Amino acid sequence: MNRNSTVDLVIIGLGYVGLPLARAASASGLKVVGLDRSEPVVQGLSSGSSHVDDISDADVRTMLDQGFRAVSTPEVIAEAAAVVICVPTPLTEHGAPNLGAVDSAVADIAAHLRPGTLVVLESTTYPGTTDEVVRPRLEAGGLKAGTDFYLAFSPERIDPGNPTYGLENTPKVVGGTTPDCTKAARSLYERFVGSVVEAKGTREAEMAKLLENTYRHVNIALVNEMAMFCREIGVDLWDAIRCASSKPFGFAPFYPGPGVGGHCIPIDPNYLSYKVRSLGIPFRFVELAQEINQRMPAHVVSRAADLLNQQGKPIRGSRVLLLGVTYKPDISDQRESPAVDVAELLLERGADLVYYDPRVADWTVEGTAVPRVEDYLAGAAEADLTILLQQHSELDLDELADRSRLLFDTRGKSADHPQVVKL
Repeated sequence: MNRNSTVDLVIIGLGYVGLPLARAASASGLKVVGLDRSEPVVQGLSSGSSHVDDISDADVRTMLDQGFRAVSTPEVIAEAAAVVICVPTPLTEHGAPNLGAVDSAVADIAAHLRPGTLVVLESTTYPGTTDEVVRPRLEAGGLKAGTDFYLAFSPERIDPGNPTYGLENTPKVVGGTTPDCTKAARSLYERFVGSVVEAKGTREAEMAKLLENTYRHVNIALVNEMAMFCREIGVDLWDAIRCASSKPFGFAPFYPGPGVGGHCIPIDPNYLSYKVRSLGIPFRFVELAQEINQRMPAHVVSRAADLLNQQGKPIRGSRVLLLGVTYKPDISDQRESPAVDVAELLLERGADLVYYDPRVADWTVEGTAVPRVEDYLAGAAEADLTILLQQHSELDLDELADRSRLLFDTRGKSADHPQVVKL
């Protein structure tokens, strides 16, 4: 270990992945420092204020009492026994991996790396990143991974809003550049995670994350495509899924929706397809799934237009209420939410658009502020069409069905009702 360490763990990036990691590590007794380039984030955390759904202000104050501190300058890395990178890895406008934040974090680490330090990348990326991108930059100063310092990859498995599984009780996969690197990473995570799974190496650990989310991505695309034609052949897909789910083996239920959102499913499969394409090999399965899922907002708007037409109303000028604009229920996170695409298409077609979300006070779509109704039940009674895009627990779906003129449920959560149409 780094003999000069006065800090057990430095976490680079204090967002939806880094802050829960900091909380768990601090609670285990580790001396933790969070490094984030955003001064508002650092100042907020230092004053006991959280910017992450699953971490309350009280949680942050407890972390501070346990010795946690947030900083915006990288010099603290030189004092660390371990450094974990938890920065975002979005896509470029062309759909390619954007490793800019990872590159910046690695540059900071390289400038302050000391012998014996453990470096772990948690940010989702394509197989080979740790060994081909991170390792050479850290070794450029003369220290060698596996000999002078430890290097590993451990995929984040944070599921915002999940009341059952958090960081501590979700198994942690670790894969090092050498067996000793794997052991060092395992020793760190075993301090605050109940179960650690060793991968063969960094590439296998990187692939594990992409496999998990590509599996979900492809299966969601399957049921989304089924939703597009089941109505035409007179099949209640939701009931078919319910029946299939009764099989105790060989089937896992997935459900259609208005599209996919969040920081994983719309993004992660692109990292895998990017790597495959770089080999000159087509990856049709994932690319087809992406095409289907990206088509869902247009399908929702097309169905909405059909429902209004059946009432003798054009979509232009009709009052349409969108309920729930986040990408998951019971959180405020709007990253990659399909609600944005649905809203854009409705606005393009001239709908009188309003929204309600108990977690989102203001909502702007392509520079247009969408009016927020204060009472969603009253709003549904006044709207020509209400579209349920996200089923927050604050929404009373039975009362909503009774009060709505017409409710289009894209999540299949409403009971059968004369005023309810499901996707």
